[in-house]
Amino acid sequence: MANVTVYSTGACPICVKAKDCLKKWNIPYDEVRIDLERDKMKEFSEVTNGARTVPQIVIDGKCIGGFMELTEMHMDDELDHLIEA
Repeated sequence: MANVTVYSTGACPICVKAKDCLKKWNIPYDEVRIDLERDKMKEFSEVTNGARTVPQIVIDGKCIGGFMELTEMHMDDELDHLIEA
């Protein structure tokens, strides 16, 4: 199974939507709250290639982007391999 990480903040409604979708699709993920874990900002910047918006979703070390990219991947059936058999 792939390792999924969601970089988010507590004040971001789109972050909530992205996490809700992952839960609905039974895709486990780890959340990194960059507003609470300020020491993770450097990691966030490196992993997301300097992204400035949240959510940012990382799958197996590769940043796929945000909520729109996540839903596009779902619509294209590209997330099926993330679901535990």
